[in-house]
Amino acid sequence: MWLACFGLVAAQAWAVIQFDNRYYSPRNRERSVRKATSLIILHTTEAPSRSALRKLSDLGECHYCIDEGGRVYRIVDHRREAYHAGRSMWNGRANVDEFSVGIEMCGYHNKPLSAAQYRSLADLIGELKHIYKIPDHNVISHAHVAYGAPNKWHKRSHRGRKRCGMMFALPSVRNRLNLKSRPASDPDVKARRLVVGDAYLAQVLYSRGPAVVAAGPAAIAKPDDNVIVKGRSAWDVARDAYNDKTTLYTFPDGSKKFGNQIADFKQLPVGTRITVRADVRENRLETYQVIGVNGKAQDIAGDEVRRFTTLYVRPDGKYVRGSQLSPEEVLKLPYGTKVLAGYSVGGPIAPNRLATAICGNRWRSPDTFFLIEGVLVPGNKVDDAKIPVGTMVFFKS
Repeated sequence: MWLACFGLVAAQAWAVIQFDNRYYSPRNRERSVRKATSLIILHTTEAPSRSALRKLSDLGECHYCIDEGGRVYRIVDHRREAYHAGRSMWNGRANVDEFSVGIEMCGYHNKPLSAAQYRSLADLIGELKHIYKIPDHNVISHAHVAYGAPNKWHKRSHRGRKRCGMMFALPSVRNRLNLKSRPASDPDVKARRLVVGDAYLAQVLYSRGPAVVAAGPAAIAKPDDNVIVKGRSAWDVARDAYNDKTTLYTFPDGSKKFGNQIADFKQLPVGTRITVRADVRENRLETYQVIGVNGKAQDIAGDEVRRFTTLYVRPDGKYVRGSQLSPEEVLKLPYGTKVLAGYSVGGPIAPNRLATAICGNRWRSPDTFFLIEGVLVPGNKVDDAKIPVGTMVFFKS
């Protein structure tokens, strides 16, 4: 069950790594080989290994996972795409999955890893850096690259969708991983492609000074950070899962509601405790929102309501880009119009232009949508042999 080293390079100066293949993903055969690799992305599962490994394997959500004892599991072939970063961008390039290797650590973003995990991770990073010629400052966390579409709290696309792996920005942690440099700033915020959505996260990722250099993972933990207080919203706690049907809100009087049962998240009382399932918190699948159900167009797409990358599918099945609408036309979008923010349009499907030619193997993803006879159908529900000619494809930009 154990395999020694990668089998791709000669033995190195660092320790020989052994890999466990028990959770090798069945998704391997359908994943494209990456054309380039310039980043290593470090994640935390926010759950113990016994629950995390099966999900990572079933969905092909990382290349490697290291459990609490330091055992390294191969999930997806490191040369192929693993769907680990979700909505992501780094230095102007979106869809980080296409040019990165993803490593999941069984643990939490604000708690120390075990000594065995640090040793295994340092060895694995060292080998991957050698294979792909990746500099230290391009070994970063999921928190560095994840970003969110506009929502009720943030009117623009914003950094801060995840705090996943944020401890890996700390100099004290990077020293244990033999990483001598780190990004000095967020290139996408600096270029105004994104705005800061989580000031505390930005401080952890980029602050300097003696206190930051000395800080360890325990220093970034916050007590009761799943409770609403002044200055901490439902989004701050649950991120994109704030309105999920499995996210539980326990109010100060003891009553409870799920996220999909709450109409006004900005009126939640101080002291409300929010419980998010670990399998929902990490890489929650995105879907469209609906005008009249999730609010007005401005509530859903914020300042990007009239952008080229904001798409509206009206109840009659016809779609239009935000950039094609006047402010008055946005206000008149009918109840039931579906909204996709941060999406590209490809197509139409033709006998000589298949879905793979439009968006690669991402056509299978549940957050890719096919407009078939006026209905948005997710990629994982589409039979590639039966996609009608003329179908348009909507996929994340």
